[in-house]
Amino acid sequence: MRDAFVAELTRLAEADPSVMLITGDLGFGVLAEFSKRFPRQYLNAGVAEQNMTGVAAGMALTGHRVFTYSIANFPTLRCLEQIRNDICYHHLPVTVVSIGGGFAYGPLGFSHHACEDVAVMGALPGMRVLSPNDPIETTACTRIAGTAPGPTYLRLGRNGEKKLHSALFDITSGTMIEMHSPESMEVAIIAGCGALDIAMASQELLKNAGISAGVWSSPWIEPFDQETTLRLARSVQLVVTVEEHSFFGGLGTRVAQACATAEGIVAQVIIVGVPREPMHKIGDQQFMRDQAGLTPEVVANRTLLALEHKAARR
Repeated sequence: MRDAFVAELTRLAEADPSVMLITGDLGFGVLAEFSKRFPRQYLNAGVAEQNMTGVAAGMALTGHRVFTYSIANFPTLRCLEQIRNDICYHHLPVTVVSIGGGFAYGPLGFSHHACEDVAVMGALPGMRVLSPNDPIETTACTRIAGTAPGPTYLRLGRNGEKKLHSALFDITSGTMIEMHSPESMEVAIIAGCGALDIAMASQELLKNAGISAGVWSSPWIEPFDQETTLRLARSVQLVVTVEEHSFFGGLGTRVAQACATAEGIVAQVIIVGVPREPMHKIGDQQFMRDQAGLTPEVVANRTLLALEHKAARR
């Protein structure tokens, strides 16, 4: 995802000299070419994320479209007050780019595990939240961030994520992407926050168990595709959300809230995400996913158990 972001940002900077990238003293391996090509559109603010955010707001007030760039929690939680007061309050065109959402920096421990960021950023006034699930979605989301008005939070993986789409496409504002939709469907799986690969594998496990499940990707977290959510919730037995993020305040929360306040909902909502309690054993991303119960097997098993309970109550 990181490479896809830089490639699209390069295209944006070439077409629009107002595009500005500010890094918090990192990313030199992937940003080196950008800094050479656009020296007047690149700034290293040092390890000073609060200052970086203030500088970004000032540049945006003078007509720039600014991207701030750092690892996981550093461009978000560390400078939340500056984002809220300087960027959101003035509705400025600043995109906060977080590299390594979820457990992408797993071995570096809790300080680098970004599992509450979507909940926090999504609560800020006027903040657009984009969390692409593969490099193709990353390109489309970066394009949106580079042209849309107001503030954006762009949550990316670290790198090496597989392409789950076959071709580049435009993502309409606030809409999900249909990945797999069988004619007769019992379960709808909605994936966000980098967990589309888990959802796709879960669908295969459920298919092998005789359960027909569809899969939707939700790179948009805010605004959220309530229309598709409610359409699915009125037509299937279960809506299952999967995300590499806390199950408080993320994709699952939005789906549950939409279903709780609408009429004619027949589906039960199951949220699969990261537990709220910190995990003290650390390892790579897959190790952390396993510890959190964020695996295709867990998603499939929870789905099957819920279907059994629904059948028993009839």
